Amino acid sequence: PPKNIHAPLKTLVTAGVFVTILWNLRFFLNPSKGSGEDSKRREPLVILVWEWPSEQVPDVSRDVCHELYSIPGCQLTTERQLLHQANVVVFPHSRLQPGQGKLPKERPPGQNWVWVSLESPSNTRALAAWNQTFNWVMTYRQDSDIFIPYGKLVPNQSATVNIPAKTNLVSWVISNYHRTQKRAEVYKNLSRYLHVNIYGKANNKPLCKDCLLPTISKSKFYLAFENSIHRDYITEKLWRNSLLAGTVPVVLGPPRANYEQFIPADSFIHVNDFGSLEELATFLKTMNSSRYQQFFAWQRRFSVKLYSDWRERICAICTAYPHLPHGRLYPDLQSWFNS
Repeated sequence: PPKNIHAPLKTLVTAGVFVTILWNLRFFLNPSKGSGEDSKRREPLVILVWEWPSEQVPDVSRDVCHELYSIPGCQLTTERQLLHQANVVVFPHSRLQPGQGKLPKERPPGQNWVWVSLESPSNTRALAAWNQTFNWVMTYRQDSDIFIPYGKLVPNQSATVNIPAKTNLVSWVISNYHRTQKRAEVYKNLSRYLHVNIYGKANNKPLCKDCLLPTISKSKFYLAFENSIHRDYITEKLWRNSLLAGTVPVVLGPPRANYEQFIPADSFIHVNDFGSLEELATFLKTMNSSRYQQFFAWQRRFSVKLYSDWRERICAICTAYPHLPHGRLYPDLQSWFNS
């Protein structure tokens, strides 16, 4: 065959290599010509919290996201004069109640507004006023743009089982008791069959912050009853008052399958597991020690992580930011939240 049959191929490969070298040299010799996105990302994201969600406003002047939570390139601020520099503006629903007058007068192009709420739909009013206003939602719901649960279990290889000493059967801490709530009805009927130790403002037995866990931990079971029943609405009543305290949660809230998305099936008791509250009471009163200890098997693999600092929650926006949809508004916030 003719000797030069591969010549065109050789020329093509050589040209390809040459072009690749030139392309790489372009960035090496002039790094500033890199992608605009990359250079943009080197600047910190500025998150303006329009009004802080809690009464106490912490100091956010330092690089708190990096210092406290190892999230770099994330600047929190509460200074409204930085509105035009902010990439994201955060609006807690609890501070929005009075209406549109509380929003910024201008909305810089490309800026994303976030609606934030940790309350359930039953305790969230006047949502229709905020249709076509927010780009992202940040709630306890798993399908939020930025998911902020009340707590979670984190894998822990060095975890050991620790069951505090028990002196009573069941306890419940309740601040706002309303007879119309499902939890009030369930408690009233359950208390016919067993004694419940009640603490909190509703019973004139408030517990100081440092007394809460040591007091509850003396109970075998804790009534982790949510104030309203909605998907994913699983609060500190489970994470702190039950699991962290070292008691077994008896839960009233969304269905068992929803809880099992967050915690192992054998770590809790659901009110709906029983045909009647009398059956539930009998189950709690007659449980032997080995059966009781099985509820703590999760402690061998996990530890409880509580989310209670709003700075940590807001810093999470920076972690989620690259993956969030841009240029979209929620047309009907009320429908989304109540769905």
